[in-house]
Amino acid sequence: MTVKKSPSGFAALSWMPVAAMTVVAAVDVTAGPGVGLLPLVSLGPAFAGLVGGWRRTAVIGLAALLLCVGLGLYNGLFDRPRGYTAMAAVAGVTGVGIAAAVMRSRREAELAGVRSIAEVAQRVLLRPVPLTAGPLHAAVSYTSALAEARIGGDLYEVVASPHGVRVIVGDAQGKGLAAVGTAARVLGAFREAAYDEKDLVRLGERLERSVAREREDEKFVTAILVEIGYDHQAVLLNYGHPAPMLVHRDGTADFPEPPAHALPLGLAAHVGPGPEPFPVPFRPGDQLLLYTDGVTEARDGQGGFYPLAERAHLLSEPDLHRALDALREDLVRHAAGPQHDDAAMLLLRYRGQDGRTAVERAAREGRGPDPA
Repeated sequence: MTVKKSPSGFAALSWMPVAAMTVVAAVDVTAGPGVGLLPLVSLGPAFAGLVGGWRRTAVIGLAALLLCVGLGLYNGLFDRPRGYTAMAAVAGVTGVGIAAAVMRSRREAELAGVRSIAEVAQRVLLRPVPLTAGPLHAAVSYTSALAEARIGGDLYEVVASPHGVRVIVGDAQGKGLAAVGTAARVLGAFREAAYDEKDLVRLGERLERSVAREREDEKFVTAILVEIGYDHQAVLLNYGHPAPMLVHRDGTADFPEPPAHALPLGLAAHVGPGPEPFPVPFRPGDQLLLYTDGVTEARDGQGGFYPLAERAHLLSEPDLHRALDALREDLVRHAAGPQHDDAAMLLLRYRGQDGRTAVERAAREGRGPDPA
């Protein structure tokens, strides 16, 4: 999520130096030399140093100096020190403005480099999920709380393995670049183990070992693993992660909870049972939304959490990506400002043999979803 200046706001700022000098000149000519406004001509290069480059600041400073000379001659101020003092003030402010503009340009270049590196890292770490995998359509949305870096600790992946479609959504402890290393370890282990391990529990154990191997930083990851085949069910394995939202064909939604709550990845050494896999029905026309706590813990101006269950109807849009975009836009409106935590959402739809989901077929044919 990138914050951009509006074109109208930037245009107003760019004209501010000229406007300031024009106002000072007009008042000085109208009120006469007794008011003593001539040093305020330096407002032009001062404002230019805040919003423009060093060349523009130098040009504005030169124009301010010429204006100061013209007004000084008009008011007859150069027969006393007052006129020279005003010129010195304009020259000094221009020099400071040029230095400030140079420093700001360097900082902006450094920030652009950091953003570029972060974008490359994000593309490597969180590569696009496949549009289709086995019997599923998939779409993903990711928003980092650290807008400058545009990357955080949330993670997701979809792998079409010989054992079914394996999916992970997780949340590494911490924010920004501090959580990237942990997320990278989990994703690397998942991408390899998803092909090798026949059993979902064994897959989870591989991930646990990958996080526990770096115990010196005491990091942990909440995660949920999903395995989906062609048997109209999804098997879930939950490591202390928020329960997914299962949206049925009739638009109703529920949140399947595990039979026993388990600790996050990386905390298996502590006392507590390991997670137990549990199946939930997942048929054509159903949708499964996996997300991180940045979604459900987003607060509005009154401190209210985001009511995800009440927004299930937004996912009825036939186009999968538009449906997820609508949910994300609604989440942003609810938060009414910058989010305080990363928010990832992965939406899965069960598609039919003709390649379309039941939602898409219903929209195409103008009727309700197909029966299973």
